[in-house]
Amino acid sequence: MLTVVIPAYNEEQVLDKTVQVLSELLASESIPYELLFVDDGSKDHTWERIVNAHQKNENVRGIHFSRNFGKEAAIFAGLSEARGDCVAVMDCDLQHPPGTLVEMYRMWVDGVEVVEGVKRTRGKESSMHRAATGIFYRIMSKAVKIDMSRASDFKLLDRKAVESLLEMPEKNAFFRAMSSWIGFVHGQVEFDVKEREAGESKWSTRMLITYAISNIVGFSTAPMQFVTGAGIVVFLIAIILGIQTIVRYCTGHAVEGFTTVILLILLIGSLIMISLGIIGYYIARIYEETKGRPRYIISRKV
Repeated sequence: MLTVVIPAYNEEQVLDKTVQVLSELLASESIPYELLFVDDGSKDHTWERIVNAHQKNENVRGIHFSRNFGKEAAIFAGLSEARGDCVAVMDCDLQHPPGTLVEMYRMWVDGVEVVEGVKRTRGKESSMHRAATGIFYRIMSKAVKIDMSRASDFKLLDRKAVESLLEMPEKNAFFRAMSSWIGFVHGQVEFDVKEREAGESKWSTRMLITYAISNIVGFSTAPMQFVTGAGIVVFLIAIILGIQTIVRYCTGHAVEGFTTVILLILLIGSLIMISLGIIGYYIARIYEETKGRPRYIISRKV
């Protein structure tokens, strides 16, 4: 059986359409399925829509969070509650084309254990959002050592891969990268991002930046390496200026440049504060992990 995990946050306008399209598609392809919606603390009538959909179709299930815990938490809640032999994750707004889901399932039947949906095109986006997205993925790719340029949360995983992800104890998980990190037999399917059927995107540029910082720190030590690199650069500058000062002193020339001294103090002080901020962010993440709080809290199920 195929379980389709669908995180949903304020998706009342499109949820009924999503249920209809996926149910008709999977039934027509003779694929045994369940649709598992994870309501991430929506403020609209998303949960009521899920309950109504379940009453009309027993293949629809739902989980409701006590509050908004974020998309990553919703994905892992869905993976934990899924009953299928394979589990797909896709967005509720139908920007991930349902037809590609069938192609993924066929690849799983042929033995592929992790099927990655990679973006051929990104659809319509504002120039600012597109630029921010490009910077985000370039930084992420270098930081996590995985090509994230066309990555998405649209994936299908074998039960073994799902269990491997659920065994990872960290609370701040990055599903998009972790699904590649676990290994197994990988395959890719290209897709074109579709326009939203209804509603508006929940991702702003500010949220994208916050998401990038959180996941880079959660999945990579690259920012810590920046601290080391900055320290080496400042040390080399100090050696050069030190040699220059000694030479000028030995040749009888007074050492000038009070402005230069001030600028160096400001530069070094700024680097120290930035470095402390990066280290402090990692310590904060360690603190969050050691508290041992759950990724999410489920208040209702259907």
